Amino acid sequence: MDLPGPIHDFLLVFLGSGLILGGLGVILFTNPIFSAFSLGLVLVCISLFYILANSQFVASAQLLIYVGAINVLIIFAVMFINGLEYDKNFRLWTLGDGITLLVCTSIFVFLIVTILNTSWYGIIWTTKLNQIIEQDLLNNNSQQIGIHLSTDFFLPFELISIILLVALIGAIAVARQ
Repeated sequence: MDLPGPIHDFLLVFLGSGLILGGLGVILFTNPIFSAFSLGLVLVCISLFYILANSQFVASAQLLIYVGAINVLIIFAVMFINGLEYDKNFRLWTLGDGITLLVCTSIFVFLIVTILNTSWYGIIWTTKLNQIIEQDLLNNNSQQIGIHLSTDFFLPFELISIILLVALIGAIAVARQ
């Protein structure tokens, strides 16, 4: 979107705070329904980030697939689980929680360091190459979507695949219990 600077910055801060609060809600709520709704807030904020980054195709796919299908599936699955009492033997902190926090924090720090030390010059080059290819060769929409997914929207596409992998691992962990 081509917004003036202060409005764009305000929207980034607003969506970022919604993303952080929703993520904290996913983690901290003991009621799984509230946690699932917080996940829906996170997914909607991510979709709005994609709209701010002029990635309308990825934003619509995010809304349709994650909010419309996966989050609704999670809510229905949680609603159909019977007999679980979440407040029995509630402990605030366990050894497994500490290990998980340590691993997740180290992965987060590693990703931040990697992102800051990466040269992003090649992404600009592939975008310019994409514009040349689009003008000369492409005639149908499926080829254009393929080129966009492999050049302009490569990073969001890979982030979506990582999120899908995390959702799959979470579903396996829930199914095993």
